[in-house]
Amino acid sequence: MMFLIILLGMVLGIIVFSFTFILSKKNQKHYWAPLITFIMSIGVVAYGLFFVGGFEGMAFGVLALGILIASIIGTLLLPFLIRRKSAHQFRKKDRIILVILFVVFMLLIGGMALPSKGYWIIDQGETNGNEEGYSVSTISEGRKEVLLMLGEEYIGKEVNVKKVKKRGATHIIVEIVEGENKHKAPYIRIGLDEIKEPLKIETTEGKTFNEIVKP
Repeated sequence: MMFLIILLGMVLGIIVFSFTFILSKKNQKHYWAPLITFIMSIGVVAYGLFFVGGFEGMAFGVLALGILIASIIGTLLLPFLIRRKSAHQFRKKDRIILVILFVVFMLLIGGMALPSKGYWIIDQGETNGNEEGYSVSTISEGRKEVLLMLGEEYIGKEVNVKKVKKRGATHIIVEIVEGENKHKAPYIRIGLDEIKEPLKIETTEGKTFNEIVKP
């Protein structure tokens, strides 16, 4: 997942670098291309730290890393790009490229701005199956983590989140499928933006799980 975020940041950085580089043909100030890209990476970090925070803020930091990498690559390639004859002539096709870059950039930003599902998978794996049920803990800024552990009857299975209903009380539906480890039972750790009580966790077959009461 982190690699994909870095890759997305690199794509955004390349778009900004290319857009600025084409515009710089008019005044020959080509150094603005890597500089603007670098400033963008700083802006993304600041936005993640001061306006978002938490795990989502960390994701913006990873995104900024990808933009920074694009800025560094652009800086290294800049001397070679400037030597090209096309770097000193603003042509009609450059206007078309600018429009395409702008549209792609806005589509990517728009996709990132879509509402999130409200949950994410923190971790999943296998246990000995000695205990079955769920527990809830707070992770950061009110966000919650739900740990669901399955018992012996689910040895050899794998658990995945099918759906999280957020309207009204929080309702998590999980799907049990065949797993790779035939000697252990599965568990899953689910991150949630919030939990509205009463929390209900059940399988697609309708079996509900009880909260594990700690002594």
